[in-house]
Amino acid sequence: MSQTSPAVLDNLIGLAKEAVTAADKLLAKARAGVREKVVADGKVSAAALEREQFAAHGLAWFATYVEALRQLADYAERMTGEGRFGETEALIVQIAFGEYLWQIYGGIPMSQGEILRPQDMGLSQDDQRELMIPAVETLTQRGNTAEVRARLAEILGTQAGAATFGDTGLEETYDAIRDQMRRFADAEVVPYAHEWHLKDDYIPLEVVSHMAELGVFGLTIPEEFGGLGLGKESMCVVSEELSRGYIGVGSLGTRSEIAAELILGGGTDEQKNKWLPLIASGEKLPTAVFTEPNTGSDLASLKTRARREGDVFKVSGNKTWITHAARADVMTLLTRTTDAPGYKGLSMLLAEKPRGDDDEPFPANGMSGGEIEVLGYRGMKEFEIGFDDFEVKAENLLGGEEGQGFKQLMQTFESARIQTAARAVGVAQCALELGLRYAQERIQFGKPIYAFPRVFGKLVMMAVEIMVARQITYFAAREKDGGRRCDLEAGMAKLLAARVAWAAADNALQIHGGNGFALEYPVSRVLCDARILNIFEGAAEIQAQVIARRLLDGAN
Repeated sequence: MSQTSPAVLDNLIGLAKEAVTAADKLLAKARAGVREKVVADGKVSAAALEREQFAAHGLAWFATYVEALRQLADYAERMTGEGRFGETEALIVQIAFGEYLWQIYGGIPMSQGEILRPQDMGLSQDDQRELMIPAVETLTQRGNTAEVRARLAEILGTQAGAATFGDTGLEETYDAIRDQMRRFADAEVVPYAHEWHLKDDYIPLEVVSHMAELGVFGLTIPEEFGGLGLGKESMCVVSEELSRGYIGVGSLGTRSEIAAELILGGGTDEQKNKWLPLIASGEKLPTAVFTEPNTGSDLASLKTRARREGDVFKVSGNKTWITHAARADVMTLLTRTTDAPGYKGLSMLLAEKPRGDDDEPFPANGMSGGEIEVLGYRGMKEFEIGFDDFEVKAENLLGGEEGQGFKQLMQTFESARIQTAARAVGVAQCALELGLRYAQERIQFGKPIYAFPRVFGKLVMMAVEIMVARQITYFAAREKDGGRRCDLEAGMAKLLAARVAWAAADNALQIHGGNGFALEYPVSRVLCDARILNIFEGAAEIQAQVIARRLLDGAN
């Protein structure tokens, strides 16, 4: 283990674990306080929950912070046991605890203009003071100081080009996967990504083919169906590294992940045997077709209808925000097939289609649409689609039973949100690398701007929060791999990591100054790409609502 500096706190792990216990106690009080606001006749009232939305969503953020600190403390303890907890890792942990504990005590930023205060959740000043046990006082007073940030900045300044800043805590197998994906991204993605973005070009099929050869599309598909049979932690590493290169490349794997999860969880044996090998090999590129105009997250209100006629379903209706729709070969299409109300009438179809291009995106009978121009998240393109008696084979009804579509979709949300958190970590890592390189190369007033505390301080906090987001994301992945319910943990990881990515991109652009606002600089692309992460796979507000509901329904 590396020699620690005087800036590293003595007994850091003990302090961290004591602080988590104190934060847990305050969280329990906050949960009780919010329940008093939203419970009627022993049950959470939907009307009260909407009225007290700020408090409820604040509780979700509070719980996310506590879980993030718990996972960081566990990481530190685990790393110490393995002899891998050096000065860099210790500084990251203590800065994170120092900062997040202060925010818990005084105000957590849910967004740029929304700060959660403890009193919003019914906590008193006496409750707040109970948090300040000696361990918390030590961490808040000495964990994140100017001296500590300067020391970590000194270390980071020597690590430009490193795969990660600080040991991630993963096994060697995952480090090997990371190295392979990083080499691929640096050779075939990073040099061209900005041009693809500026021209709104597709990611070249040659790149897609190489990804298939590397096993990206079959990463978590069982070996019996032609996949690699790896777990969600490997998915996180791959998603991170590809998204560090370009979020569009990282997100190509998401299409296959969602489709494979749907088929594995809800498909018939025949559907699994047919589709999973094709998806794993990259021969068939899938896309998810769920959202409709004016519905957003309200899936129970979907209106697209598929009526059964003999051995086909005929689909009519409109869908929007379909990623990679033109070049996809198969759509996981959520549609209404029965007159049952709400979610009960929804079914999932594996709808085959021919590939299109810019000139003719949808060369299929009964299908039309066009591109939605977007700020970022390019390379695959977004589309709106109109269906007019578009035919889907009846044998492609997922699971062979109508009315199961919503249930089948819900089974994929844990994995999708874990992967989105990993993509966010990759985007944040890209922002950190761009910001660090520019800060070291840009000379002002006779020295690199990295020498200025307001500059290196931004980069230090990027490195710290990236590690926090990584650990809670890896934890959610391990829970999923262990077969345990992890919708709460996956939601927390996605909620936090998306905010971390946006903050990192914004601060990296700030470090670039006026040049960051110029389209020729890649950081301008990263800012646009980072912004979507708070929206897709459940907007931050929806994500907080889901987390809050779980916390409040499960409270005593």
